[in-house]
Amino acid sequence: MFTAAALALLVTVVLALVRALAGPTVFARAQAANTIGTVALLLLAAIGFLTRRPQILDLAIVVRPLDL
Repeated sequence: MFTAAALALLVTVVLALVRALAGPTVFARAQAANTIGTVALLLLAAIGFLTRRPQILDLAIVVRPLDL
């Protein structure tokens, strides 16, 4: 199950990266950067949940507000 979730998140990152590079406006690029940060948070949360390590979940909570 984790493999499917991780693959879906990686596909999302690739699509957001394409949008960030080819976005017609600065707003599209900013939204793509925000999406990449959100997906990174989701990946951290999934890893923390599946490995039963709450420290990683705490890290995900702390990292998200720092994402500009």
